[in-house]
Amino acid sequence: MNTDPQNPTPQPPEAPQPVAYDAQGRPLYAHPPVQHPATPQQTTVVHVARPLEPEKQEVSPKAKQRHNESKRIYPTLNLSDGEYIIRAVRRHPIGLFIPLFIGTILLALTLIILFNYAEIAERAALTGPLADPGLVTIPLGLFALLVGIGMYVVYYVYVHNKFFLTNESVIQEIQHSLFSRLEQTVSLSSIEDASYTQHGIIQALFNYGDIRLSTEGDETTYRFTYVANPKEHIAELNDAVEAFKNGRPVGED
Repeated sequence: MNTDPQNPTPQPPEAPQPVAYDAQGRPLYAHPPVQHPATPQQTTVVHVARPLEPEKQEVSPKAKQRHNESKRIYPTLNLSDGEYIIRAVRRHPIGLFIPLFIGTILLALTLIILFNYAEIAERAALTGPLADPGLVTIPLGLFALLVGIGMYVVYYVYVHNKFFLTNESVIQEIQHSLFSRLEQTVSLSSIEDASYTQHGIIQALFNYGDIRLSTEGDETTYRFTYVANPKEHIAELNDAVEAFKNGRPVGED
């Protein structure tokens, strides 16, 4: 028999005592509920079979005709079968006023000096090489050429920023420079909010502003500035988004 109080001998568990007896005299015992370990929830994976050649959706003759017309007018746009342009949104020309006005003033002053340099040199009493019109012809001519090229680049980049509404998506062509171009396409089903803003008396007077689109999920925001009559464009865009999400025809008269 172990008498060490620090290392007591483990005692065998007591036998369960019956709490009652049935009609045949057999003992009945009270047992605690057995705890079963929780099993992790199993995830059911469903594999959907996809046909090798999906059935091609039928396009109505009217939609096909409008698609062909849109491709003819806008050959650079990537339009799917049956997709056509509902509205082409372009920038208001007022955005070109300041850069073209400054460029015109510089170009005019340069040409005036170039063609009247002899008289200017005489009135200014210039002597030596500065009095020779031939020495300033090349520099002034190059400066006028650079100003003209700069005005063309500004105009080209400005007018080639475009915004298109189709019966399936919104397409934005972004022209950063002469050789840098980006095209963004957003499905109408992904558009969560479409709005426009006008700030100041100038925008209200000339009726132009900014269009803003936000998409679901990735929270991406798309902007298109200097839009003429933005309220009308946003109204049609919201109608197209609502019709597309509710399964109604978009852009059909």
